Amino acid sequence: MKYLFLMAVYLLCITGCGNPSAVNEVFSLMEFAEIPFGSFNMGSPVNEEGRYANEGPMHQVTIAYSFELLTTEVTQEMWEEVMGNNPSTFVNPGNPVETISWNDCQMFIQKLNQLDTKHIYRLPSEAEWEYACRAGTTTRFYSGDSEDNLKQIGWFNHNSGSTTEASAQLQPNLWGLYDMSGNVWEWCEDYFHEDYTEAPDDGSPWLTPGLNMVSRGGSITSASRRCRSAARDACYPDFRYRFLGFRLVRTPR
Repeated sequence: MKYLFLMAVYLLCITGCGNPSAVNEVFSLMEFAEIPFGSFNMGSPVNEEGRYANEGPMHQVTIAYSFELLTTEVTQEMWEEVMGNNPSTFVNPGNPVETISWNDCQMFIQKLNQLDTKHIYRLPSEAEWEYACRAGTTTRFYSGDSEDNLKQIGWFNHNSGSTTEASAQLQPNLWGLYDMSGNVWEWCEDYFHEDYTEAPDDGSPWLTPGLNMVSRGGSITSASRRCRSAARDACYPDFRYRFLGFRLVRTPR
């Protein structure tokens, strides 16, 4: 009888606590790169080829802290481990998850933060995103200025075949980040503003309310100018689109 009682207690515990290995599976799929503190000029110069007016005025941003950024876009496999579904149009476990809204990202992040007691997860600010993308470069793309340079690092309308690709197939930037240009647009934490007048200069997100949230990086259907390090886009926070995904910042608790 004592044995049966102990077995019942054990079964109750594992049922109530869940499977630790399953909970930790998503974290084993994630690799983060350390992004060092530093300063950079955010935006694009007025003579940059393909520039849009909303990329100025150029201004210095100083990020006085280091942070970790997911080396790839969040993949479908990562999403499914946490959310139990896959909303993507281009279904493949290693491809970036897409057809998700900014609000969907926040739900995913909330669940991750409940699972990991050592770290806090969030979307990058727009400034953090561009700083990490550039990795110290000032060219149109982190690989150079030409479309041939872009082909080395990103999937866009001239090399993608109009379908997303598995993460980390092309060259990373100097800080080990893949697909910052192309594949899918990436949500940021900020509200979108039409230019950088009065934008924060410390790396924090611009949270003055607006109608749209920022997305960055371009996608498989984007022209090369949309994949530049300075290029920006705006989407409603509940908007879902097959070319729109995200990546994560991780910081210690």
